[in-house]
Amino acid sequence: MISPVLVLLVSFLCHCVTAGRTCPKPKELPFSTVVPLKLSYEPGEQISYSCNLGYVSRGGMRKFTCPLTGMWPINTLKCQPRVCPFAGILEHGSVRYTAFEYPNSVNFTCNKGFYLNGTASVKCMEDGRWSHPLPNCSPVTCPPPSIPNFATLKLPKSSAENSSFYQDTVVLDCLPHYAMFGNDTIRCTEHGNWTELPECREVKCPFPTRPDNGFVNHPANHVLYYKDKATYGCHETYVLDGPEEVECEKFGTWSASPTCKASCKIPVKKAVVLYKGEKVNIQDKFKNGMLHGEIISFFCKDKERKCSYTEDAQCLNGNIEVPKCFKEHSSWAFWKTDASDKQPC
Repeated sequence: MISPVLVLLVSFLCHCVTAGRTCPKPKELPFSTVVPLKLSYEPGEQISYSCNLGYVSRGGMRKFTCPLTGMWPINTLKCQPRVCPFAGILEHGSVRYTAFEYPNSVNFTCNKGFYLNGTASVKCMEDGRWSHPLPNCSPVTCPPPSIPNFATLKLPKSSAENSSFYQDTVVLDCLPHYAMFGNDTIRCTEHGNWTELPECREVKCPFPTRPDNGFVNHPANHVLYYKDKATYGCHETYVLDGPEEVECEKFGTWSASPTCKASCKIPVKKAVVLYKGEKVNIQDKFKNGMLHGEIISFFCKDKERKCSYTEDAQCLNGNIEVPKCFKEHSSWAFWKTDASDKQPC
């Protein structure tokens, strides 16, 4: 039979051993909270782990009891962030993000010609929902453009319901007698407005001056306006220097001022010259003179090399200068060879 004294002694010793094995402060897990949280726990005390707002548990235990050994069991609980719905596609725009989970944000931008319909940034909240509805990109539209005074407007084919989209263009025309100052084509910008409108101004030109030795015809009106035309001509033996038709331009001046240039009398009685690549007798081809602007080539002798070369002469408003190297061939010196008949150098 066991002595009562021995039983009391053993019980006392066991009580002392078990009483000294307390559990330490439990290990901290990311994004979680321990209740109750103390520096030490007596055997049999219970703790409970819970994930913070915005996080959910994945595997592992949540409740633990301090054992007699004083060592907490291994905790495999993981608190992971809540995931919000996919938001990685924005038609006609772009999305910037790192992850679709709490507490990250997603940023949205639209391509040029589109505007953001909604908020530019949304945040993944604790409950796994976005802080705002996801936006979309809507096309930029321009209202019907204003029509400048004295102008007409041609709408683009792509225009729908009196609205135009980004990069759409329209062309403006001024009424007769009015000139356009500015670009005749306006464009719908990314800001929903039109580029600068041009201005239509009435333009008048003075009556064109009749050239010496010529004439000018123009509309028989009291006033000549923008785009009106006049035609020029010259008397016989004179050549028009400039365009035959001129136009009243936007700054109130004519596009050109043609003049009539006189023909030339060639101070040579007899010679063979080159005219438009052919040899001609000057006394036959140009017996009535040479028109302004025309060019002939005189033959000259190179006595040392016993060959010939050519130099040009041009009629300029009644004046022509015969090359100094040219020597008119005398019919009396029949034994001499004319420069035009010599071998070219």
